[in-house]
Amino acid sequence: MTTALETLNPVLAALDAEMARQLGDSRDSITNNTKLAGTIAATIKSNKRLIMLGMGGSHAVGRALEPCYRALGIDAIAIPLSEQLDAPLPLAGRSVIVTSQSGESAEVLRWFDEGHAPKDCFGLTMEPKSSLAKLAPSLIGAGGSELPFAATRSLTVTLALHAGVLHALGADLGATMEMLDTVTSADVVPAVAKFANVRAIVTSGRAQQGVAEAIALGLTELSRLPCFSLEGGQLRHGPVEMLGPDVGVVMFRDADPSSTYVTNLAEFVVATSDSPLIVFDASGLPPIAGAQTILCPSASGLAASFSLLPPAQRFMVDFAASRVADVGTPLRCSKVTKVE
Repeated sequence: MTTALETLNPVLAALDAEMARQLGDSRDSITNNTKLAGTIAATIKSNKRLIMLGMGGSHAVGRALEPCYRALGIDAIAIPLSEQLDAPLPLAGRSVIVTSQSGESAEVLRWFDEGHAPKDCFGLTMEPKSSLAKLAPSLIGAGGSELPFAATRSLTVTLALHAGVLHALGADLGATMEMLDTVTSADVVPAVAKFANVRAIVTSGRAQQGVAEAIALGLTELSRLPCFSLEGGQLRHGPVEMLGPDVGVVMFRDADPSSTYVTNLAEFVVATSDSPLIVFDASGLPPIAGAQTILCPSASGLAASFSLLPPAQRFMVDFAASRVADVGTPLRCSKVTKVE
């Protein structure tokens, strides 16, 4: 990846190191978990219903995976674990995957401690010796825990662990594996410059809304600016009133039929507002006039998530570094949230 800024501190260097190894660790994660992935897939195939529980980046990845499971006929939904604790959906007859990078998140431990786990409950974590790994049969991400704040490698590795389950359910991973073998070189310098004067950011997608939510979370954590995510239709239904020169918009477009609606909304943003617009584009369609386009290898579905995430992460980190001197150093929280 082309980096917009020199490495300014050890935390930034650590973020760069995590991103540099994420594709290799993702490939290894698929290879190393085939047996349990098959077991999980068998319960999902039997139940036809899946709930993915997690917090923060783990929940955003679940959102990215909902369309992938639904495409295989699975009634799949991602819910924040805190919401499941407070207003639970019935879990009888459902497969459940609980995701926590550390395996030590407060909500995860309370959920198990209170006895909510159903029969077909599995974990997904980066730590083989974590509490989660001891409480449920767990897919283990290669390379151990991600150390710096915020999530980069853990996002792609989590996607890869689910890719193994999807493959066992019958999904073709050919395009996904091709993306894991492709290092996309993206020049994000113009995109960072385009956002030089923004005070808030909204990210948006359609089929790739989960990726948009993951990047919004990372932008918020690293830049300390208000950054949030709205699915494309939701953004169009009223919230476009917030647009203006100090509100940046980041959109994600892949080679999916929904790309038409991403294009329509992007053209609307350009035509009706002064909001600077960046489009991470894996659609293979012509660039959108007036937007700063970052071209990514053309793909759809899960493969598109792997196409879009690395360059979007590069932008996320470099934009934050242009705003925050001690980027990656949390002021009010920690990498692992152990208190609700």
